[in-house]
Amino acid sequence: QVRLVESGGGLVQPGGSLRLSCAASGPLYETRTMAWFRQGPIGGRELVAQLLGSGTTNSAASYADSVRGRFVISGDNAKKLVYLQMNSLRPEDTGVYYCHIQDRGTNYWGQGTQVTVSS
Repeated sequence: QVRLVESGGGLVQPGGSLRLSCAASGPLYETRTMAWFRQGPIGGRELVAQLLGSGTTNSAASYADSVRGRFVISGDNAKKLVYLQMNSLRPEDTGVYYCHIQDRGTNYWGQGTQVTVSS
């Protein structure tokens, strides 16, 4: 059974930084997409950052406009780890952050980790 476990969330002041980690385990054989989503107090779940082509020579990161230049996604496909470095955090970054992996066309999600940006 595939399992994703996030960690690293917490309370941080505006302008601060956090690093989220996600560790995946279980039968994953062709992971090609690793991503982070978030869900704020209102609205649905939105894509924050994704790493496409993970584990290949053509991997590339992409970001939501709202976080580009502040967040960095990275991953280790062989170890099934994915990270999200979040800098210059803003109150509007507050939400539950979910790790997402797509393996052989199947989507897997973590349980989420809360990030609160507040003074």
